[in-house]
Amino acid sequence: MSEQMKAVVINQYGAAEVLQFQDIPIPQIKSDQMLVKVYATSINPIDWKTRNGMLKIIFGNKFPMVLGYDISGEVVQVGSEVTQFRPGDQIYACLDTATSGSYAEYAAVSEKVAYFKPQNISHEEAAAVPLAAETALQALRDLGEIKVGSRILINGASGGVGTFAVQIAKAKGAQVTAVCSQKNAELVNSLGADRIIDYTFQDFTKESVKYDIIFDAVANRSFWECQNILSSNGVYVTTVPDFANSAAILITQLIPGKKAKFILLKSNGKDLAYLKELIEANKLRPIIARTYPLSEIAQAHAESEKGRVVGKLVIAVSS
Repeated sequence: MSEQMKAVVINQYGAAEVLQFQDIPIPQIKSDQMLVKVYATSINPIDWKTRNGMLKIIFGNKFPMVLGYDISGEVVQVGSEVTQFRPGDQIYACLDTATSGSYAEYAAVSEKVAYFKPQNISHEEAAAVPLAAETALQALRDLGEIKVGSRILINGASGGVGTFAVQIAKAKGAQVTAVCSQKNAELVNSLGADRIIDYTFQDFTKESVKYDIIFDAVANRSFWECQNILSSNGVYVTTVPDFANSAAILITQLIPGKKAKFILLKSNGKDLAYLKELIEANKLRPIIARTYPLSEIAQAHAESEKGRVVGKLVIAVSS
């Protein structure tokens, strides 16, 4: 195996053009990691927010930087402390926030963030799952404390996180109201939504219905805008802790009743195991808008930044 691999790196922050396709060393694994041959990855908003410098306060100026978190691939080498996997295993994973690196032919993957790939879907489909589906699962289960019969509203139901949230909520036995545009209503209905609100005609915050959980997967309506349609002990969950929501999160922690919360993903193999069960039971399916080759990742970033992608954009890395 060559010591070099193809990867997409950034050497500075900026627009999509800073993504460079080049040869870099294959990563050296630690004792609790695996070297994984990456068959596919996918685009998440955190990728281009990192690339354009919005998250510089977190990631600093450590260049060259390989972006990307989602991986579906094959284990080729394991560290001395790895017990669950061995070379040849097909796995999928979401890398730790601090260790991106899936825009490459090989990646170092911690054992604790990986699980065996669902057998009934392709590597491209599996790569669409980890970050977005784990985010949806943890938002609804851990923060929203979803139960059978919970009334849930999902804002951004046709996006990467939203399409998984609709399906996970239905698998958990909830009543789901999905907010999306009319052109995506048929798809979102097919995922199990009980009711659709077309945001181009109707403002869901003016609803008379009360919801136990409002999951703002696109983070464009604040807790303050949504509080009137939350039940008395309802939970609002956002994916972005902007100024308005940060204040709401702090204030609602201190008083009884409605809560505002922020989902900060904790990558782990146990959640991937649960998602694998749902996928293999045909209760969860990734929605892929388009698949790009690794060499066209700049175009994929530009498409993602428009904010209109239905489901996920996937990157085919190796075959």
